[in-house]
Amino acid sequence: MRRFLLIAGALVLLLVAGAGAYMYVSDEDPPEKRGSATVEFDPQDTPKPAPAPKQKVIKVPWPMFGYDVGRTKVSPYPHRPPYRTLWRLDAGDTVEFPPSVGYGNVYIAQQKGRFFALDGKTGKPAFKTKNFNRCAASSPTVGRNGLVYQSYMHPVSDLSNPCPQDAASPDGFLLAMDARTGRERWRFESMPIESSPLLRGQRLFIGSWDGNVYAINARTGRQIWSSSIGSKVNASPAYADGRLFVADYTGTLHALDARTGRRLWSASEATEFYYATPAVAYGRVFIGSTDGTMYAYGAKTGNLLWARPLGTYVYAAAALFDRKVYVGSYDGQFYALDAGTGDTVWQKEMPSSVHAPPVVMGGLVYVSTCATCGSAAQRYVKNGVDSTTAFNARTGRQVWRNNAGKYSSPIVADQDRVYLTGRSMVFGLRPIKPKAAAKRGKNGQRAQQVQSQVTVPDR
Repeated sequence: MRRFLLIAGALVLLLVAGAGAYMYVSDEDPPEKRGSATVEFDPQDTPKPAPAPKQKVIKVPWPMFGYDVGRTKVSPYPHRPPYRTLWRLDAGDTVEFPPSVGYGNVYIAQQKGRFFALDGKTGKPAFKTKNFNRCAASSPTVGRNGLVYQSYMHPVSDLSNPCPQDAASPDGFLLAMDARTGRERWRFESMPIESSPLLRGQRLFIGSWDGNVYAINARTGRQIWSSSIGSKVNASPAYADGRLFVADYTGTLHALDARTGRRLWSASEATEFYYATPAVAYGRVFIGSTDGTMYAYGAKTGNLLWARPLGTYVYAAAALFDRKVYVGSYDGQFYALDAGTGDTVWQKEMPSSVHAPPVVMGGLVYVSTCATCGSAAQRYVKNGVDSTTAFNARTGRQVWRNNAGKYSSPIVADQDRVYLTGRSMVFGLRPIKPKAAAKRGKNGQRAQQVQSQVTVPDR
């Protein structure tokens, strides 16, 4: 028995990878299939960035992970570098998922349970920092009802591994707080919740480790429905046209009726698990698996439309823009794929693995890299440096680079500022207007000089 336990423990250690997820090698080869730009492809269902609202104050400029309910990660704000640093926050430990923005504040969940609300302009606390002593591996969600929502997992007992996948007494909850004061309004208790809440209308949607997807009344915290999909859910749900799309830990993607929770279809071509959140546009659902493959499914039918092997592992969720799918892999490659066929439009070698979802803003796609992700992986992982790079979304030309990066989506924004996330640091940045940037330059080298001035360190 002792020998068996030692062998089992060693196997578990081999499965543990960056950000608390597991990496394993499947005996099956993932599928490969080229797609069509005419079969189940809706060119009108495109995530073009909407014009930024014209009102002086936008109540909730960045409400949730991925910006919108389709999780397309396309910003409506046209900000472009160079940037000037206004403030910085050292959260004290890992910020695994990006902040959200509302009511003039930036809401940040640190992995070991601290929750920050900062004035977006000054970086000063908007209310007293909370400490729930719970693992947080998700983004806050901000409602127009004056509430902010955060998912939590089990208590932090081991500071070196605050979010273990094999916790002895796993439990968790979804919390609603007053967005201006931080006062708790309600809790919905469950097994650990790793999903970033999706808010649509008066309903919140989350997945849980108990194998259920829940619809919850956003005002009261009462359950509206639950739907069992049979396996632990780590990823966040996405929404389009009355359907909720959620992936589980067996490598199965599900479509649920958002009104009733009834399962509409399930697809299980992936040979390993899903950590990435689905992204929805063009009448399709796009999702990457740890088997190293990017998949595209018909949103109405669940038909596999294309499957494109990309690298050793795909942990990052995709961004969707300009009929392209932007996604990175653990072997240090970043791709712009044709959303119709899955073919490569352009590809870039990154300095290390890509763990985080990219974000598109102002015609640029921002991607961060992780220096140390995948330390226990069984397949190749590129180690190097943490960074954030902005490429021209159409051509792949590099426009800007910064040495902050790690697990989180690199940026979120509001109408005035950009918020950059590193491993434990969050920075408030203001775009420098062209005239101001020109005054800083000398001898025709102004762009490079301004960029060097706004490079910010991360711990």
